[in-house]
Amino acid sequence: MYLNKVMLIGRLGVKPEIRYVKEDTPVATFRMATTEPYRTKDGEKHENTEWHNIVAWRNLAKFCETYLDKGMLIYLEGRLQTRSWQGQDNATHYTTEILADTIRMMEPKSARDGQPAVPAQPAAPAAEPFAQPQDSATEAPAFQPNSAEDDLPF
Repeated sequence: MYLNKVMLIGRLGVKPEIRYVKEDTPVATFRMATTEPYRTKDGEKHENTEWHNIVAWRNLAKFCETYLDKGMLIYLEGRLQTRSWQGQDNATHYTTEILADTIRMMEPKSARDGQPAVPAQPAAPAAEPFAQPQDSATEAPAFQPNSAEDDLPF
């Protein structure tokens, strides 16, 4: 059994670039940064940032084009793929990319722009927190712990 699965949470380095390999087949490419904070033996705080090349195809590429922007925090699932090609100097070049299967936005775009994530709504009139029922016939019977009707075995 084999497993090729990548799960990342990070920020986009650039707005996704969209191109079409066929008339109806879009592909999005972008870079994503993941940062791991750590402390040295001396207690100093440091961060290690890794950059990942991401590729998304078809409907996921259209999603990237429409909703993703530079700096957004996203969750991504995908798989690793290594490609090779011959350069102009006849040397073989390699690149490792993540082929995205799932992308989820971790914060709304408006939150990054300094706007509230949820539009402000007028406050609703406050109701009385412990209003008493007006009709005593609709009240639930009071709890009686030693009721004779209790047929539970414990």
